[in-house]
Amino acid sequence: MAPPTRPSTAPTPPAPSLRTGRMIALTGAVVGVVYGYDTGSISGALVFLSEDFGLSAGQAGFVNSILVLGNILGALIAGRLTDALGRKPTMVLAAAYAVFSALSALSPTVLVLDVVRFLLGVTIGISIVAAPLFIAESTPARLRGAAVAGYQVACVAGITLTYFVNWGLSGGGHWRIMLGLAAIPSALVVVPLLRLPDSPRWYLLKGRTEDARRVMASTDPDVDPDAESAAIQRELRAERTGRGGSLGQMVRRPFLRATVFVLGMGFFCQITGINAVTYYSPQIFETLGFHGNGQNFLLPAVVELISLLATVAALFVVDRLGRRVVLLSGIGTMLVMLVVLTVLFGTRTLSGAGIWAGFAAIALFTAAFNFGFGSLIWVYASEAFPARLRSLGASVMLTANLVANFMVAQFFPSVLEGLGATWAFGGFAALVLVALVFMVRMAPETRGRQLEEIRAYWMNGGRWPDTLPDGTTEGGLAPGTGTALGPGVATSREHPPT
Repeated sequence: MAPPTRPSTAPTPPAPSLRTGRMIALTGAVVGVVYGYDTGSISGALVFLSEDFGLSAGQAGFVNSILVLGNILGALIAGRLTDALGRKPTMVLAAAYAVFSALSALSPTVLVLDVVRFLLGVTIGISIVAAPLFIAESTPARLRGAAVAGYQVACVAGITLTYFVNWGLSGGGHWRIMLGLAAIPSALVVVPLLRLPDSPRWYLLKGRTEDARRVMASTDPDVDPDAESAAIQRELRAERTGRGGSLGQMVRRPFLRATVFVLGMGFFCQITGINAVTYYSPQIFETLGFHGNGQNFLLPAVVELISLLATVAALFVVDRLGRRVVLLSGIGTMLVMLVVLTVLFGTRTLSGAGIWAGFAAIALFTAAFNFGFGSLIWVYASEAFPARLRSLGASVMLTANLVANFMVAQFFPSVLEGLGATWAFGGFAALVLVALVFMVRMAPETRGRQLEEIRAYWMNGGRWPDTLPDGTTEGGLAPGTGTALGPGVATSREHPPT
């Protein structure tokens, strides 16, 4: 039995428009900028705080990885929080970014800094589950890929911003300012968040049907709120017949395959080395042969600027070319660039043109990651599971992602120092090859699919069934009509007949 309908508390839009949907995407993007800034700020600060506190390579790695440990805890609890409190209230916890960012800048000892960065990591871990979920559940299916990928654009923009800030502050070694500046956007993002409604699917999960209808009308004027609400409620009722929303259901058929996919994607996304570049770029550029803070802080900013362009490109093509084309082309390019770096380091040709070839390989590797893995992980995290498992599934994916992130953050400095760059980047190349094979085998094409209808793919053993939950056939034929709808064209739930 569905929960009783509660009185409406969601704001009523003055007229059907896309204004609310745009505000949701924009606010989620600001959260992404803050996350990106916090992720990238340590790359410059670490050089100077290591000198101030006299840190070894292992200790410097722990300053990075302690944040990721906090991320893991935050991601583990985020699924339950977003279901219990709501997607939007959970995102308001991003306000704690401001407090912990400011405390990071004021830390008198490395122990205090580690504690504060762990707590900062918890709030980040919560937000990186809640924000993409909130965006995905509040965006029309035809725009969902671009809207969620836009969160990655914001993350890369935040990293790019922090590299330019680090470069500007590197002359005086102002690591405290580098870390503390994130407090400003962290505090400001709360204002628009408080004015937004929660996602329609969360309202329906709690039985607040009228709230869900109002939000649907405000985020997509073409949708039929009654038909869409009915479709989501059917999905929720189907899930309640099982043990919905539990880890036990995720590791049993029919969702075992989806769970393996999201765990694998989350893990491979990070273990293939992107945050080695993000966290330790000044050290990597010094290994390449560049010298001086001017080059070693400015060049990473240029790399991220190129990556930002690649991420924007993914934003425009992900709903046109499809998820798989974008994902696999990005991973394939990463593999080629890592092979180039391994050869350059292994043959010791890093001089003259070789130095700039290494720079180009780093830039293209980072851009390819953000075009493929970086943009698509948020999309797949929000699409892979039905409504009652969606937030938990996103939490599981991000937890696997952050475990791999911790491994890279903690051990890369020691591997680079002990084994050398050839082994470090050669190892990443081998891992990218495994990731490519895994994604070719497992990644589904979900372009243009309703979130509820994607459930049918996993229930059918990783194949699209002949008849989808909305009554259309896999070939795009409405039963009994003989009319082809075409790939990616909305079904009757999105654009009801007039």
